[in-house]
Amino acid sequence: MPLALYPLALAVFAMGTSEFMLAGLVPDIASGLGVTVGTAGLLTSAFAIGMVVGAPLMAALARDRSGRAALLGFLLLCAAAHAVGAVATGFPVLFASRVVAALAHAGFLAVALTTAAALVPPDRKGRALAVLLSGTTVATIVGVPAGSLLGTLLGWRAAFWAVAVLCLPAAAGILRSIPGRRPESGTARALGAELARLRRPRLLLVMLLGALVNAATFASFTFLAPVVTGTAGLGELWISVALVLFGAGSLAGVGVAGRLSDRRPGLVVAAGGPLLLTCWPAPALLAHRPVTLLTLVFVPVALSFVLGSTLITRVLYKAAHAPTMAGSYATAALNTGAAGGPLLASATLTGTDLGPLWVSGALVVLALLIALRSAPWHPSPLTGARGQP
Repeated sequence: MPLALYPLALAVFAMGTSEFMLAGLVPDIASGLGVTVGTAGLLTSAFAIGMVVGAPLMAALARDRSGRAALLGFLLLCAAAHAVGAVATGFPVLFASRVVAALAHAGFLAVALTTAAALVPPDRKGRALAVLLSGTTVATIVGVPAGSLLGTLLGWRAAFWAVAVLCLPAAAGILRSIPGRRPESGTARALGAELARLRRPRLLLVMLLGALVNAATFASFTFLAPVVTGTAGLGELWISVALVLFGAGSLAGVGVAGRLSDRRPGLVVAAGGPLLLTCWPAPALLAHRPVTLLTLVFVPVALSFVLGSTLITRVLYKAAHAPTMAGSYATAALNTGAAGGPLLASATLTGTDLGPLWVSGALVVLALLIALRSAPWHPSPLTGARGQP
């Protein structure tokens, strides 16, 4: 894989840490700024909404710039937003900084997806995407616990400063390794033409399936802590263990997808979908057995990331004729799932900790039903008409 992919992965690691570390910092932010925990929790919602809206908006604004200029601009904007957040003395300023950080993150990821795909041969997009998304998965293993620990030891502001500092070596790497060529005249389609290509039914189907799989993943991830300490009866220390297992599963899943999604996408979904359907209800049925629960945290997450990464890779293949906007649609699909899954799961937290796990299973059922129902009209939503990528 080209070395240029790794500064992109480092940047995604920094931004992924920022996105997920807030779960462990909300109580301290609330007490530090004199707001309720519920109010501080709005920071998470603001970030998710900013990601969904920002991906296509930022990609459209950056489409006439070189990939390097766009990536550097978004990354430095993200660093600046975290620096402002770190010194914020009031909640409105911190809230605004999180919205700006989300817009920058969304724009960066949208451009990075298409840049990564362009750095490799046409039949290796899945491998490139696996390297890029490894930044997010490593963030869940290392970055998020480290951010929470830093917040505990030095205060939540230190975690924001750490993310800002992490952006700088990534920016230096991008400056040195990503080509600075502007899009040649005539190579990029008009924005309307690209959006028209992205409205094709088969492409929308793949994005919908990717969003549902990601919604299932984050429905359970967001409310994993109560299952660990409640139903399983483990101490709070085991929450970190469960989160590390979640991150390890996501990293393993992305790695497997990188090897299979370019050549065997149909096989991945045909085998992985039914397996995932059985894996999400299993923790709900066996959560009272701590060792079994922790083992089952790894397995469905790994399968989810195998499927999710494969589906997003297919978006990049199918949207090859929309080079500046394809990554933004893939980003929006992922984050629509990440925002919608926890919202649905939260409605089930009435007297039981296990509702989110059942929601995850139901979302996978819905994805499989949609895939099966669409088959007669869309013979191969994951490959071309003759099985090509």
